[in-house]
Amino acid sequence: MKILIADDSRVMRQIVIRTLRQAGFDDHEIVEAEDGADALAKVGSEEPDLVLSDWNMPNMTGIECLQALRSSGSTVPFGFVTSEGSPEMRERAANAGALFLIAKPFNEDTFADALSGVIA
Repeated sequence: MKILIADDSRVMRQIVIRTLRQAGFDDHEIVEAEDGADALAKVGSEEPDLVLSDWNMPNMTGIECLQALRSSGSTVPFGFVTSEGSPEMRERAANAGALFLIAKPFNEDTFADALSGVIA
């Protein structure tokens, strides 16, 4: 399985990767994207099985990326890992087609709970 991680912070991408591994998802291929536009391009070229995206990024936000994917017909599973955890943001994410929203701070249990049933 291939997981695309989109975040404008390289350090945060590394934290997400480490947390995925701690949650037991250590045998998956990881692809990184620097922002929503990069993620949108890499969904086309890399064909990931899951996208984990930050919400607030330059060039194209995570929600804009998700909306662009869905409007292009992509059904790739998509979830947010972001500091935006309000009920309104969760509703917006779900309405746009996100499967889950993991709010920072998070740990391996948070990831295990959100991803159970999404990835094997």
